[in-house]
Amino acid sequence: MKHSTVVGGSTAKRVMACPGSVALCAKMPPKPSSMYADRGTLLHDCMADILGNDVDPVKLIGRAYEKQILTAELIEEKITPALAALDAIDPEQDMQYMVEAEVDFGNFLPGAFGSCDLLGRIGQRAIAVDWKFGDGVAVDVEENEQLMFYVAAAMRTEKTKWVFDDVTEIECIIVQPPEVKRWVTTPERIRSFELELKRRVKLSQTNEAPLAAGDHCKWCSAKPVCPLITGAVDRALKSNLDSLDAPTIGAYLKNAELLESWITDLRALAFTMLEGDIKVPGWKLVAKRGSRKWLDEQLAKTALLTNLPESEVTESSLISVAQAEKKLKKLKLDLPNDLFVSISSGSTLATADDPRPEVMQLGRQLNAAISKLI
Repeated sequence: MKHSTVVGGSTAKRVMACPGSVALCAKMPPKPSSMYADRGTLLHDCMADILGNDVDPVKLIGRAYEKQILTAELIEEKITPALAALDAIDPEQDMQYMVEAEVDFGNFLPGAFGSCDLLGRIGQRAIAVDWKFGDGVAVDVEENEQLMFYVAAAMRTEKTKWVFDDVTEIECIIVQPPEVKRWVTTPERIRSFELELKRRVKLSQTNEAPLAAGDHCKWCSAKPVCPLITGAVDRALKSNLDSLDAPTIGAYLKNAELLESWITDLRALAFTMLEGDIKVPGWKLVAKRGSRKWLDEQLAKTALLTNLPESEVTESSLISVAQAEKKLKKLKLDLPNDLFVSISSGSTLATADDPRPEVMQLGRQLNAAISKLI
C-alpha cells in the first residue's frame, strides 16, 4: 500500500503536532513491516472482500498476507465482532456505503492522500468507519485526526463527495473489537480541521518547522535521532538518582513509555543500518544462539539405539538433540557431532567487543557486486 510522503491519515496527528518531524522522517530508512502490521493488512483486506464483494468470511479461511494466515480463531476474535458492530451502526441495513475508498485533497493540499476503510450515508448523516485490529493500544475517536483527515479528503474527492452532500452530521466511528467508539461532528468542524492541517503541512516544509514531543512520538520513525527525545534520554542518564524526590520520579514515569519505545526504535534502526552494510561504530551483528537439528532423523535414531533403549529414543517422535545429549551424558557418552547441525534463527545486535564473530552480509554484498557487472 502506498503512503503519502506529505501527510496521510496515519501521520496526520504527528504532522500537526510536530511539523519538524516531517524532515527528520524523510532521512530515515524505511521501517520493515511487523507481524502485527501484516495481520492488520490481512484483516482489512478480508473485511473489504466481505463487505464489498459479499464474500462469506468462512470462505476466506486460509488467506495469507506475508506470513499471516486467516484462521477461524481470527474470524471469531476480530471479524465477527467488527461485522456485529456494523449491524449495530446500521440495524435497518439502510446505509449506502463504499469500502477501501481512496481519497485525496486535490489542489487544496497536493500529495496528501489516504484510504478510508468504510464511507457511508444514512439519511442526512455521513459515516466514516476505521477498523482497528491491533491489540493493546486503545484508540480514541473524539477529535481523531486520522478519521477527520479521511473525511476532509473524501469531501473533496469526486467519487466520494456524494456521501457528504447536504449532510448535517458526520459520524466518525472506530471499531476496535470488542469496542465500538462513536463521535458525531459537523461539516464545519471538518472544514476547520483541514485549514489547520494545511497550515501545519505548509509549516513542515519550512526550515522553521518546530519539533514537539508528545504521545504522537510513539509511532514516529525519527524518534531515535530526534533532539527532543535524545535530550530527554541524556538528562535521565545524568540525573543523580539519590537526589530525586517522589514528584520527580512520578514525572519521569510519565516519560518511561516514550523512552522505552525510543530504545526499541534505536536498536531497530542500528540493526537496519548494519544489515545494509552501514557501519555503526562500536556495534555489529552476530548470529543468534542456534537451535540444533538432526541432519538425518533415521541415521540419528540408528546411532542412538546402539546405546539407548528405543523407549527413550522415540516418544511421539524422535527425541531432540538436547534430550539425546542429556541421556547419553548419564552414560558418560558424547553425542556424535556429525549427527546434528546448529541453525541460527537470525542476527542480533551486539557490542563490537562481543566474542561472537560478526555476521557477514554476503547476500547484500553479492548482489552489489553482481549489479556492478550488469
